[in-house]
Amino acid sequence: MKRNIVILISGGGSNMAAIVRTAQQENWEQRYGARVAAVLSNQADAAGLLLAREQGIATGALDHRAFASREAFDAALAATIDRHQPALVLLAGFMRILTPDFVARYAGRLINIHPSLLPAFTGLHTHQRAIDAGCRFAGATVHQVTTALDAGPILDQAVVPVLPGDTAQTLAARVLSQEHLLYPRAVRALVRAL
Repeated sequence: MKRNIVILISGGGSNMAAIVRTAQQENWEQRYGARVAAVLSNQADAAGLLLAREQGIATGALDHRAFASREAFDAALAATIDRHQPALVLLAGFMRILTPDFVARYAGRLINIHPSLLPAFTGLHTHQRAIDAGCRFAGATVHQVTTALDAGPILDQAVVPVLPGDTAQTLAARVLSQEHLLYPRAVRALVRAL
């Protein structure tokens, strides 16, 4: 039985690339019946789409600005996703807030990575907020997506130190290096359990 993974991106797709690379190196298709079946974006010029195409992965783009409402875009996106019969839908830098109907459609199968140690610092500007709060540690969280922003069940986390003199940019780079290990690890655990 194939366990198809669909990844949604909006930009460079570095977390998507880390998942694809890990899936290939560890031969998820043979070991777990899991493969990245498609990478979709709301930006036709997202660099991650080219990366995915270079790996032979199906890609697609739907411009959210071409739709009259968030609901209309999410319905079209869901129809595109469903063509790939996904076992998992992964958000990897997909910069859209999803409607409750979309989230419900993929309940338990919709996964995101967030650049903080949830439940701390939901939303945006997480690195600067952690520095401003005097945190000694920061990190990233892989979680199930629910209708409450960044509040779904936590699946895995990675921790990094906040160093003296850190800026939001230096902390973000340290966190991102861990995201590239964390997200594939969490997805591997999910596909093994399917």
